[in-house]
Amino acid sequence: MKYTAINSQLFIDNRKKFIAELPPNSMAILFASDEMPRSADQAFVFRQNPDLFWLSGIDQEKTILVIYPDCPNPLYREALFLRKTNEVIAVWEGHKYTMAEAREASGMQQIFWEESFEPALKSLMTYCDRVFINLNENDRSENQVPYKDIRFANELKYNYPAHEIKRLGPIMAKLRSVKHPVEIELMQRACNITRDAFKRVLKFVKPGVMEYEVEAEIIHEFIRQRGNGHAYTPIIASGYSACVLHYIENNRVCMDGDLLLMDFGAEYANYAADLTRTIPVNGRFSQRQKDVYNAVLRVMKQAKTMLKPGAILADYNKEVGNIMEAELIGLGLLDKNEVAKQDKENPLYKKYFMHGTSHFLGIDVHDIGNRYAPMQVGNVFTCEPGIYIPEEKLGIRIENDILITENGIVDLMADIPVEVEEIEDLMNS
Repeated sequence: MKYTAINSQLFIDNRKKFIAELPPNSMAILFASDEMPRSADQAFVFRQNPDLFWLSGIDQEKTILVIYPDCPNPLYREALFLRKTNEVIAVWEGHKYTMAEAREASGMQQIFWEESFEPALKSLMTYCDRVFINLNENDRSENQVPYKDIRFANELKYNYPAHEIKRLGPIMAKLRSVKHPVEIELMQRACNITRDAFKRVLKFVKPGVMEYEVEAEIIHEFIRQRGNGHAYTPIIASGYSACVLHYIENNRVCMDGDLLLMDFGAEYANYAADLTRTIPVNGRFSQRQKDVYNAVLRVMKQAKTMLKPGAILADYNKEVGNIMEAELIGLGLLDKNEVAKQDKENPLYKKYFMHGTSHFLGIDVHDIGNRYAPMQVGNVFTCEPGIYIPEEKLGIRIENDILITENGIVDLMADIPVEVEEIEDLMNS
């Protein structure tokens, strides 16, 4: 790992919260992410299963975590099973956790090699009443490949049909959506790295540069500051491409007079930042660009203050839509009389602002959490309104990451330039 060691108290505290949610005599089993094949003899870069990492801090393939608080054998109340290294692995792949290193990283004392998991499982299943399994239950996911947890669940049901099999997802969504102080520190670090990458780009962008050259400047800063890399595939979209919400080709020339929409974020210690800024390629906004930009900025400033305990995400998005509606009328994009007659279920503003304003953020850029439950202190949300006008080849989105606290919000990206004058001054200094 590039990042510096994380205080294991985070994972100790996380496990305590998790254990408090388990019914009596229950066991939870979590597996590391699969190593996914890329070609004949290569795999995609490994990224740890977020739930396993949240509970253990172990960032290595072929890891198994068992939590069975009521186990009659104290060895398996909290146990990690790790890949056992050897000289061949050391030469070809590099260092793997020793048992001592795993204890230090996780705060767990009972560490075993992976090969002892199956014999231990047979014994543990004799005593437990139910098993919680870790499936990908993010409501944005589409699982078309039978990953390790799915395969294990099917094996478990076949071999132990009398046991109760339970979902881990609702527990993890509840717990992971409320951030620990150490998690907030890690996310702030990711935001700070993202800030520095944006400032670097402001000095670099000019007419004639390629979008992928901008992307290269960003990843340079991420890696230079110990980031894992991009928290998600970056969007570097100039001109009309900014109106394509998930444009990722990043292969056009940045033209004089165009705006450049950049949606990117660093990943640090597996925690994500998520930033969007829109800048003029030539360093100066036209009057129309400035008017639309400031409209989006006003919506963002108002929307982020509406992220507060008790708010419901769906209701919040509708309220932000009403604010955007007024701005679009002011820009001449919507007619006030037509808006008065519109179908409330299909508001006219969605022609120019068709996506939601906020999503949970954490280990995953679209982090798990119950979008129908009231917002809580400790939640972190993005705030990202936008206006997209294809006929003008104009797309503007502005996004910051917002922490909800007892005393209001904390904008984790408050020191990242966002005002028109700030951006122009930095680009032309």
